[in-house]
Amino acid sequence: MTTLTDTSTRTSLSPLLKQATPVVVDHAHGSWIRGTDGNDYLDFTTGIGVTSTGHCHPRVVEAAQAQCAKIIHAQYTTVMHQPLLELTDRLGAVLPAGLDSVFYANSGSEAVEAAIRLARMATARPNIIVFQGGFHGRTVAAASLTTAGTRFSAGFSPLMSGVHMAPFPYAYRYGWDTDTAVDFALRELDYLLTSRVAPNDTAAFLIEPVLGDGGYLPTPPRFLQGLRERADRHGITLILDEVQAGFGRTGKFWGHQHAAGLSPDILITAKGLASGFPISAIAASTDLMSKAWPGSQGGTYGGNAVAAAAAIATLEVIEDEGLVENARIRGEQLLAGLGEIAPRFEQIGDVRGLGLMAGIEFVVPGESGAPTPDAATAAAVQQATTRHGLLTLTCGPAGNVVRLIPALVVTEDEIALGLQRFTAALTEVLETDTLGER
Repeated sequence: MTTLTDTSTRTSLSPLLKQATPVVVDHAHGSWIRGTDGNDYLDFTTGIGVTSTGHCHPRVVEAAQAQCAKIIHAQYTTVMHQPLLELTDRLGAVLPAGLDSVFYANSGSEAVEAAIRLARMATARPNIIVFQGGFHGRTVAAASLTTAGTRFSAGFSPLMSGVHMAPFPYAYRYGWDTDTAVDFALRELDYLLTSRVAPNDTAAFLIEPVLGDGGYLPTPPRFLQGLRERADRHGITLILDEVQAGFGRTGKFWGHQHAAGLSPDILITAKGLASGFPISAIAASTDLMSKAWPGSQGGTYGGNAVAAAAAIATLEVIEDEGLVENARIRGEQLLAGLGEIAPRFEQIGDVRGLGLMAGIEFVVPGESGAPTPDAATAAAVQQATTRHGLLTLTCGPAGNVVRLIPALVVTEDEIALGLQRFTAALTEVLETDTLGER
């Protein structure tokens, strides 16, 4: 007789799941993780921008615990639950004007797929235009929309059809100023609409206000406004993927609010929405949402009661503690500090970001023309930061950008300490003896 204690097969996690750091967490609070090694790490990864109110914020913990004692799972097309109704009402205070209808899912990928499904159904058009470097998820349709690296879409073709890519105004890569890059990208988009993708066959433009995995590149406001103008002119739906840039991370509640007067037709949110609980959503006008076909929206776990309760608490904490403004102020401190550090190291080609999204791009120094990405140095620096007690991540199509993503609750002293530890890691990697110590 086989019992549960028999161990004929030893199981393990998939070998494809590579950890960015060797840290195994014991517990965490605020901006800090305590590892099972007994060391404390300043967390500038926040679960890839998820733990917006920091780890285990007491009010979020309390809300989730209280909800667990009431009901954990109430499938929301079977029976409705109060947390989802309250969350929907609360979102009305922060969503762009006119986006008064919400659909909930579990992940960013699911929400992206719901958004493009809605856009195609509402317009009766097949094509989606995305922008070079965008990341929109790993499920088949979302991966088809992703151009932040081939690893997200290679090896399981055929991908979803009807996806077309236009240039992103990546000024540093082109060696141009921002206005020149924006003019180029808009001109090439117009050429794409003339030469390959007819406007009346185009359902949507899909873009992130700040590229995430694509390299932490803020989308210039004038480019977003150019997309809005073209969307209005051609009856194209403008979808803004705020999965990573939303919920205060950029120093405004939504990343697109840095472009004055801009409003999307569909907004996608996830990550920071519930401080670590899995929930995502798309928001649109009731008129637009009504154009989705009956039965096209749903899901077993979408809008989970505990996640919704955590999201309500997250919204309350963000408002009560002034975390959007804190993200702006601490983000300015972070980017200013990185700007002072960068000139010391010729391998740092660019420092950029918005709010608490900061990217440091590493390139081969001394070359003329377009910069050559230096992924090896970025990886070495990212590993060194862990040794110095700071958790960071890499991103970018070439993997040559180190990204810093502090929680919205991060303090002035924690930013200063993070900059100090980042400098120590840079010094370890880039100022070692050239005779071969590296």
